[in-house]
Amino acid sequence: MDSKKTVYPYIPNSAPDVQAEMMAEVGISDVMELYEEIPEAIRYQGALNLPEAIPDEQGIKRHIERILSKNKNCNEFSNFMGAGCAQHYVPAVCDEIASRGELLTTYGAETWADHGKYQIFFEYQSLMAELLDMSFLTVPCHCGGQASATGLRMACRITGRNKVLLPHTMNRQNLALVRNYMKMIDPDQEIKIELVACRSDTGMLDLEDLKSRLDQDTAAVYIENPTFLGIIETQGEEIGKLAKAAGAEFIVYTDPISLGVLEAPANYGATICVGDLHGLGLHLNFGGGQAGFIASHDDMRYITEFKELVDGMVETTVPGEQGYSVVLIERTHYAMRENGKEFTGTQNNLWTAPVAVYLSLMGPKGMEEIGHTIMTNAKYAAKKLAGIPGVSLRFPSVFFKEFVVNFDKTGKTVEEINQQLLSRQIFGGVDLSRDYPELGQSALYCVTETADKESIDRLAGALQAILN
Repeated sequence: MDSKKTVYPYIPNSAPDVQAEMMAEVGISDVMELYEEIPEAIRYQGALNLPEAIPDEQGIKRHIERILSKNKNCNEFSNFMGAGCAQHYVPAVCDEIASRGELLTTYGAETWADHGKYQIFFEYQSLMAELLDMSFLTVPCHCGGQASATGLRMACRITGRNKVLLPHTMNRQNLALVRNYMKMIDPDQEIKIELVACRSDTGMLDLEDLKSRLDQDTAAVYIENPTFLGIIETQGEEIGKLAKAAGAEFIVYTDPISLGVLEAPANYGATICVGDLHGLGLHLNFGGGQAGFIASHDDMRYITEFKELVDGMVETTVPGEQGYSVVLIERTHYAMRENGKEFTGTQNNLWTAPVAVYLSLMGPKGMEEIGHTIMTNAKYAAKKLAGIPGVSLRFPSVFFKEFVVNFDKTGKTVEEINQQLLSRQIFGGVDLSRDYPELGQSALYCVTETADKESIDRLAGALQAILN
């Protein structure tokens, strides 16, 4: 098919007469003249090996559905995977609001045409601040890993120091983001990253190792609570006191859906709180339903270091009327340009709407109930799996949503077990053997409010059949 004579309905300006008019306007006779700055030597020579174009909408829909039908998804399979992106129930109204055209179709879901979006941002910030028991919050950044990296950079700027302490069991994807960001954001300032050991018996932070690493160069002590392995870090208050005594910031990465049953990090000493919003009304979306948050107390030492926009509420000239708008923009690179402390690109602002809707629907009582449901389901699942011969729980510590299951005594690897679970339409736990070899053949199992007794019993039955 000759592409020069084909009008593709899904490629803008592919009509020949429209192309000709545009080329005449900019003074070229061939589209390739637009790429003259690219050296000939590095241009691809020849035609791409592409399938024949599908020009009609029905044909494209049929083609895409055939591709998508090959996926194994969580609607058809029982899912026990988490590790940073867990399956939670999304109320229908969250999708109804988020899919409105004025929100969904704007670049970065920004407030270029308001349609109430300034108020949505403000309500999102207010609800999250209440959940976190902190005073200041901005619109989201890309993900929890980005929030962690920026939070650590903020701590380095606030303290003027250049070393950060992270837990050995930290989420490996977030750790990779932190390492990359800390190295690239300011090439003139080398940030030292040290991993603090975690106790092999409880999985919690080793306080003696932490004390040995704290010094006058430490900008921040960072923990996850619950940890990446699901353990509730009961030493949070003591860790915060150690960080404060050393003049360091105390940063806590938390799962916001846990805060209906767990204490907010601010109340055990956190000066900066970070995390990911994915559990609050967002779908899995192949890992894309994520957005990071950063929060602090109402202190200008912290507020001036945030890189994202923040929205506030003010009285207008009309008595009793409230207005919403961006405030304190002078601290961002939008105002400071090349002198900005950090750069902010496209953000996940669309997710402010479903998160605000979700928190509004749930309220304090709803968040408490879902937290209890998750902990009850997870405890039941852990007990069922630990009752299988050769299977054991790796840590005795109290956990939330996720727990480590060890298969060393079964004679099978996690990879082998998960392959056989797939044949039974079950996604097993995340294999930890590569990133945490000291845990042996262990898997991280995730159980949320979406798992019922029937699905948990089916998992236990399938594992028993596979291992016997």
